[in-house]
Amino acid sequence: MRSLKLMVKEQTPLYIFVAVLFLVGVVFGALIVTALTLDQQQELGDYLSNFFVTVDQQGLPAAQDSYWSIAAFHLKWVGLIWVLGLSVIGLPGILILDFLKGVLIGFTVGTLVSQYSWHGMLFALVSVAPHNLVLIPVLLVCSAAALGFSLLMIRSRVLGQQRRTQVTHPFMMYTLLSLGMALLVMGVSGFEAWVTPVMMRWVTPLLVSAG
Repeated sequence: MRSLKLMVKEQTPLYIFVAVLFLVGVVFGALIVTALTLDQQQELGDYLSNFFVTVDQQGLPAAQDSYWSIAAFHLKWVGLIWVLGLSVIGLPGILILDFLKGVLIGFTVGTLVSQYSWHGMLFALVSVAPHNLVLIPVLLVCSAAALGFSLLMIRSRVLGQQRRTQVTHPFMMYTLLSLGMALLVMGVSGFEAWVTPVMMRWVTPLLVSAG
């Protein structure tokens, strides 16, 4: 446990870096919404309107049916970040995933706000924000750990075979951290599957009437 805390402390600059990269992605995703043509905005508006009407009238899939698909989706992000951290060439891929995650959230929230004003913001607060308040830090922690291990691998190869840095213990710490984050993701997925749909049903009638 002490080694794990030490590893997290040493990687503080990496946490700051991936957090800034994620925020840049959020801003970029929001800006994409403003760059859409009128036809594209109309198509998005029609899609959202149909979605909200469907949710209001028919509800969402049962939690037990959606839980594993939600958990699998989030676990794929964690697993992919872990795999990319094992190789030197995977370092750019980690950065791309963090930026892409920010873009997706920024675009989603930006679209809701542009189409439904404060009603859209309210829907984003109940449908996007709650689970992402935990999920995003989890992904950033995984990313920082992956970047740290990838950089360790780079230093190990640069030093050469005779002076190669020991990577067994850092690998175990890196994998242990990733497994812990994966367990946390499964818990957050339960919230997203059981609680989030209920909150969405509360807010959806406001968006249907606003549409």
